Amino acid sequence: MCGRFSLRVDGNEIRALHGYNDLDVEDWVNEEEFVPRYNIAPRSQAPVIRRRDPVPSESGSQHSIILQTMKWGLVPHWSKFEDKSLNTTNARSENLVDGGGMWASIKGKKRCAIPCQGYYEWLTRGKDKLPHFIKRKDGNLLLMAGLYDSVELEGRTLWTFAIVTTDANREFSWLHDRQPVFLSNTAAVNKWLDTSPQVWTADLTQMVKPYNDTSAPLDCYQVPKEVGKVGTESPSFIEPITSRKDGIQAMFSKQKSSQSKALTSSSSKRSRSQSPTVSWEVPPVEDGFPPLKKSKMEEGKPKPPSSRKSQSPKKKTRPAEIKKAVKITSFFTKV
Repeated sequence: MCGRFSLRVDGNEIRALHGYNDLDVEDWVNEEEFVPRYNIAPRSQAPVIRRRDPVPSESGSQHSIILQTMKWGLVPHWSKFEDKSLNTTNARSENLVDGGGMWASIKGKKRCAIPCQGYYEWLTRGKDKLPHFIKRKDGNLLLMAGLYDSVELEGRTLWTFAIVTTDANREFSWLHDRQPVFLSNTAAVNKWLDTSPQVWTADLTQMVKPYNDTSAPLDCYQVPKEVGKVGTESPSFIEPITSRKDGIQAMFSKQKSSQSKALTSSSSKRSRSQSPTVSWEVPPVEDGFPPLKKSKMEEGKPKPPSSRKSQSPKKKTRPAEIKKAVKITSFFTKV
């Protein structure tokens, strides 16, 4: 399917249609209603390419090509009101080929092409959805096949369009099972816009098959998740996420910083756990200096092995004043 696309380019570039030689656009109807955007969503206004007059001339010659701004989400000409619950942003190619349905009266007479820089598709990975951007590798605009219609509602003419989708080709089937039908060259565009037969033909059936034009290869890469929110705008939406300043490189930098902080914190905790605080109780004394006594907390600890020199008990010594007192006492005892 196709639920978002980008067309944030100058109007002159859209008219020029670089890469599509001899495809001359003569006019742009309602140009002022189009606002270039990186994030075009359903019910937005966007330009489409169509023949000025879908009714065939007697000579069968091609009619002039024009651009016209229309609303994305086709409203059939028989509608009495704009039904917003109607899901007509895309038209499945299978329904066009098989015939019948709401597209039967439109597919033979009202075909168009939708220019874009590229379109967005979301890769489902578990509960996560990762947006990707698909565009032409040569940088030229993509032209997607579409259908359009017009209806009179509340005294005004409403022009709307839908994008034709088909099965994804082998190259992009990993991303999604559907993709737009692309018109990759001038011949394809002219054939799709030629509504002179007024009916669906076998040639058109061949055109709505999965994309296989190797002369105009496509590119695909992951883009920011912010594009998923309708109304948001940024040039980064069409750039690879790896090239963003806050993309993959920044992510790795943040991870490295977090790991460094974690290691520092862990080292600090180990240092504190290996150096416990020891409290000593020193009872007050009036005479002499009795040996220091350990606290009850330390008395409950098991004694370390005697083989470790660093933890061998130190000899207790008395102050010099006490030793002198002992010598004087011994002298008077002998006398």
